[in-house]
Amino acid sequence: MNTRFTLKIVDPSVRETLFHIMRVIKPVGGQVLIVGGSIRDSLLGLTPKDFDLEVYGVSPTQLLEILSNHFSLDLVGEAFGVIKLKGMPIDIALPRRESKRGLGHKGFDIHSDPSMTIQEAASRRDFTINAMAWNPDTQELLDPFNGCDDLENKILRHTTEKFQEDPLRVLRGIQFAGRYSLVGAPDTLRMSHELLSEYDTLPIERIWGEWYKWAAKSVLPSAGLAFLRDAGWIQKYPELDALIGCQQDPEFHPEGDVWTHTLLVTDEAAFIAERERLSEDDRTTLVLSALCHDLGKPGTTEIIDNRIRSRGHCDTVEIFHTFLTRLGTPSRIIERVIALCRYHLTHIDFQDSLRHVRRVSVALAAAGETIDMLSRLVEADHSGRPPLPKGLPANMKHMMDAAANLNLQHSSPSPILLGRHLLALGFSPGPDMGDILRLVFDAQLNGDIHNLDEAQKWVKEHCT
Repeated sequence: MNTRFTLKIVDPSVRETLFHIMRVIKPVGGQVLIVGGSIRDSLLGLTPKDFDLEVYGVSPTQLLEILSNHFSLDLVGEAFGVIKLKGMPIDIALPRRESKRGLGHKGFDIHSDPSMTIQEAASRRDFTINAMAWNPDTQELLDPFNGCDDLENKILRHTTEKFQEDPLRVLRGIQFAGRYSLVGAPDTLRMSHELLSEYDTLPIERIWGEWYKWAAKSVLPSAGLAFLRDAGWIQKYPELDALIGCQQDPEFHPEGDVWTHTLLVTDEAAFIAERERLSEDDRTTLVLSALCHDLGKPGTTEIIDNRIRSRGHCDTVEIFHTFLTRLGTPSRIIERVIALCRYHLTHIDFQDSLRHVRRVSVALAAAGETIDMLSRLVEADHSGRPPLPKGLPANMKHMMDAAANLNLQHSSPSPILLGRHLLALGFSPGPDMGDILRLVFDAQLNGDIHNLDEAQKWVKEHCT
C-alpha cells in the first residue's frame, strides 16, 4: 500500500540535514528512504526523536565517501552497516541481508545489499508497524506489509517467517504492545512461543533494554504484560506467573486475582507518571514498583478466620531482588523499587505519628527514594481495584500532610548532632562516637530532640 503522507520533523536542523543527505545521494543514482520508528510515531501523531535512513543503489564504499565529504560521522556501527551522524539523531544504513547461522540474538551473518527491493529490506524487520518507509521525493508512505492498518487496528503482527530468527523480537513485542496499546496477532504469538527455548541465549543487557523501554515508555503497560503471557514467555518469569490465579479478599480487591490487580496498577502508575511529568528514571522506577509490589503475595497468602490474607508480602525482599535481577535492572533502580514496595502499605495504620513519618523518610532516603514517590505508588495501588474509587487513600493523604509540615516530602531529616559537636563536648574519636551519634539521631527521629541544645543535653544525660 502506497499513500501520500507527511513525515513529522519538528527540528529544523534535523529536517535540513535529512534533505541535505538526499541531495548529495541522489546525483549518484542513490535513493534515500526514511524507515522504521519515525514513520510509526508520525502516523500516531507523536513527535519522532530519531530517524533511520536506508540508502538504495549506492555501494558501501561510495556511501561512506559521499557522507564523509559532507558530514562528521560516527562509525561505531559501521560493522553492522550503520553510519551515525555526529550530533544528529540520524542513522544511515544500506539495505542488508541477514543469514541465520546459530541460536540467539547474535547468531547472524549480515551483508549490505544496495540492490535489494524495498519489500525485501522491509521483510527483515520484526513487526509490520516498523516495516514502513517514507520517500522524501514523492511524499509517499511505502507499506508493503500493511503496518498502517495494523497500527490503526491495534494489532502487533510479525512481517514474515524471519521473525523466528531472533528471540529478542519477543521482548521487543512486549514493549511495543505496552507503548502503543497493541494486541499480539495469533500467528505472532505462536511464533513467539516457539522461540521460548532461545530465551537463555539473550544477553542480560538486551533483556533489560526492552524491559526498560516497557517501563519508561508504555502508555498501557498491561498490554505488554498480556503479550508476555499470551506468548508463553511468562514462564521465564516465575514470580509473575505465580500471580495468575492468586486470589485476594474480594472486599478489598473486587477486581480479581493478583495478576489482574498488577496489570491495573501498572497502568495507573504509567498514568500518574505522565500526569506528574516524571523523568524516565522516575517513571521506570514507579512502573517497576507497580509490577513488583505484590510479588510476595503467592508465597504469603493464606486463609485466616475465613478471610484471604497475605501478611508479610511487603517484606519479601529476596523475591523482589531476584525478579529485578532477572530483568537485568541496574542496582540503583533495584534499591529504589524494593524500598517503595516494602513501604507501600505503611500508611494503613498511620495515626498522625510524626515519628513514623520521620523514620519512613529516612528508610526511603537510604535507597534514594522519597515519601512523595511512595505516595504515587500508593495511589496506583489504591486505584487498581475497580469498581472501588481511585485516588490517594485518606491515611496516605494524612501522612503526606504530616510530611509537608515537616518538610520531608522530598527529603529526610538530617542529624542535628554531628561529630564535631561531640568533640567539643570532650568525647574522643573512635567507634563509641559513632554509636552515640546513632543513638542521638534515633532520639531525634522519635521527636525527643528538636535542636542542638536539646541534643547536647540528651548526650550529657544519657552518654556520660
